[in-house]
Amino acid sequence: MSLGYDGRRVIDGLDLEVPEGRVTAIVGPNACGKSTLLRGLAGLHPLDAGRVTVGGRDAAAMGRREFARIVGVLPQSSVAPDGVRVADLVARGRYPHQGWFGRHSSDDDRVVAEALASTGTADLAGRRLDELSGGQRQRVWIAMVLAQQTDIVLLDEPTTYLDLTHQLELLDLLAQLNRERGTTVVMVLHELNLAARYADRIVVMRDGGIVAEGAPVDVITDATVEAAFGLRARIVPDPVVGSPLVVPIAPVRGS
Repeated sequence: MSLGYDGRRVIDGLDLEVPEGRVTAIVGPNACGKSTLLRGLAGLHPLDAGRVTVGGRDAAAMGRREFARIVGVLPQSSVAPDGVRVADLVARGRYPHQGWFGRHSSDDDRVVAEALASTGTADLAGRRLDELSGGQRQRVWIAMVLAQQTDIVLLDEPTTYLDLTHQLELLDLLAQLNRERGTTVVMVLHELNLAARYADRIVVMRDGGIVAEGAPVDVITDATVEAAFGLRARIVPDPVVGSPLVVPIAPVRGS
């Protein structure tokens, strides 16, 4: 896969296989290509070369509605119509499952209510999106993605704008979705320690390429953190769950 912007190649010849039914976190320093990669996987950015396949099928050959029944996407910057209310926005997640005439059903109402409840936004259902805080809006967008009920969920920095409590609640929710429904989750995260705690597989990027990928215990090492982030660190077991915990020491000069 190769992608770029305005003639500048950001990702060149990258090959990635996402394991089905697992949680994958993509991490790396700023401007390393994490979001560009996710946008390419989601069909939000055209590929310069290569292809994306879903279940062995070329994603480019799928119609938008068919793709949206399989893959739910939360991009880094989401735009909603002016004045839209929370419940109406979340209900848009049901679009791929409705017929050509867009008929709304009681099942749609149930799914929307469950998505609102699971993200702690049910009490916001009647409010306008532009009245909410950044953290509240982020949870509403996540509720819309959950309302799609897709087999695959792609999220670009889903913990943005969320305080620590809501970050953990969201990641617990995604872990539960994976555990109970077998949903494949792919997310871009900035926080290495949260990625190590919640992901089954971690992809570490730098300069548009993959530095390392695999289980957190194999990937989150002193050497990888230094190579990808230019940071000297000590890796110790997380005292709560035992996953690798990155303790920063100092930046590497000249990195």
